[in-house]
Amino acid sequence: MRVLVVTAVDAERDAIVRGASAAGQAGTSEPVEFAVPGFVLRRPAPAPEPLVIDALAAGVGPAAAAAGAATALTAAALSGSPYGLVVSAGIGGGFTTPGHSAAVGSVVVSDAIVAADLGAQTPAGFVPVTDLGFGTVEHRPPAALVRAVAEAAGAQRGDVLTVSTVTGTAERAAALVAARPAALAEAMEGFGVAEAAAVHGVPALEIRAVSNPVGPRDRAAWRIGDALEALSGTSAALREALRAAPPETWSTSETRSTSETWSTS
Repeated sequence: MRVLVVTAVDAERDAIVRGASAAGQAGTSEPVEFAVPGFVLRRPAPAPEPLVIDALAAGVGPAAAAAGAATALTAAALSGSPYGLVVSAGIGGGFTTPGHSAAVGSVVVSDAIVAADLGAQTPAGFVPVTDLGFGTVEHRPPAALVRAVAEAAGAQRGDVLTVSTVTGTAERAAALVAARPAALAEAMEGFGVAEAAAVHGVPALEIRAVSNPVGPRDRAAWRIGDALEALSGTSAALREALRAAPPETWSTSETRSTSETWSTS
């Protein structure tokens, strides 16, 4: 099985490769690099099992993530060795809702990958793009895969929101949670990766290691190094999870295109 992991930046990609290398083999072999148009894939040294993990740093934001993922997926399909799973992975913010929060240093695996700010602002509030008669706002990964990855990584499960502008106020954080009560994490790439995967008919998953609380920006409180270490550990757990829940056990991933996925509160 071939797995494509898409990150925003090199540090996240390298954390994924470190974790996958440690889980897959002993020794210190260097990763192998493969070029696709406009991007470079990094693959851990060959492991003694039929699982290949390629990591790609596609850039920041949903558009860059979608472009990178689509390029790699197309190149793999044309080569005759398509990917069977796409994972959007990296660090992100954790929501701090009482009773339903993701602490700094923890990991969140997506029950749903949600476009949280794709739509229009109106006098009555935010309207998702689906209420305007267009597009999609949510992708749901295979439930069996989500369970297996969360259990292997000791992670929480919840909605991961994709935004084009990182949340910087308590008011905005509260509004996002009011719209998506199951939200646990916020990042900028997941929905773009999931859209590219959907076009190719490939399941998508999102994994976020929490580096900071969602809300007022306090760079001094961010723990990026800790989050990258947690991300690396989760990459190692991904291999175990794929053994526990191979593709034949997955249900079909879902795409939601109606506003029924949004709370009206």
